[in-house]
Amino acid sequence: MNTALLPALFDSHCHLDLPELWQDWPLHWQQAKAAGVQACLIPAVQQSAWLPLLALKQQQPDFYIALGIHPWWAKAHSIQALTELDGLLAQQSAQICAVGEIGLDYAIAADSFAIQQQLFAAQLALAGQYQKPVILHHRKSMVQLLAELKRQKFQQGGILHAFSGSPEQGQDFLDLGFKLGIGGTISYQRSQKTQNAVRRLPLSAFVLETDAPAMPLYGFQGQVNSPKQLALVFQHFCSLRPERPEEIAKTLWQNTLEVLRLTE
Repeated sequence: MNTALLPALFDSHCHLDLPELWQDWPLHWQQAKAAGVQACLIPAVQQSAWLPLLALKQQQPDFYIALGIHPWWAKAHSIQALTELDGLLAQQSAQICAVGEIGLDYAIAADSFAIQQQLFAAQLALAGQYQKPVILHHRKSMVQLLAELKRQKFQQGGILHAFSGSPEQGQDFLDLGFKLGIGGTISYQRSQKTQNAVRRLPLSAFVLETDAPAMPLYGFQGQVNSPKQLALVFQHFCSLRPERPEEIAKTLWQNTLEVLRLTE
């Protein structure tokens, strides 16, 4: 396939460093590039991933990284872990384009909520201090995320990962300088609310993502997701929009560069 004829796609959320993908990451990335994916953001989920991701970034110029502690891993950390994150942001700021994946998940065990909230507030403050956008995880927590963003008067924006809300919910984050991450969820019939948001909100609101190895598209349930599937996410996205695919691809690419403050 002539990749020059494919739209240039940016996977704004791909966990290539998780075990399901890590062993064969060069193959997964080769397949993704053959499908038109030219860049990706890899967000850390825990402290032990930070230094390996910095090393990977040195090897691969098509990769961008975000460092943070995901709420699912919050109970395995203490607030002292953020001393290292502070140091890395101070010393290697140019290599780290965002703080993430951070956020709140109120669909998991309630005994994690206190440390989730503590880590989220502190990581958001670090992002503000170092003027970095954030990659936000949410489940049953949009209201609380918005409240903390407003409490800290956070002005760096970022990406609301795995957006699955209404146009009105999306607009709340757009008003604070965020883009909405759209992935394989839109391929499911049950995602009418999110599909409606993709139709109604401006094209400037969105970036694409796979969340590989998670969040497979419809028809691929139970399989390990991979960054090459971003091409299918793009097709589903285009089916919901009135613009030409060429215009959509160009705008989505620029949206991603803009929100992550990258230059071509």
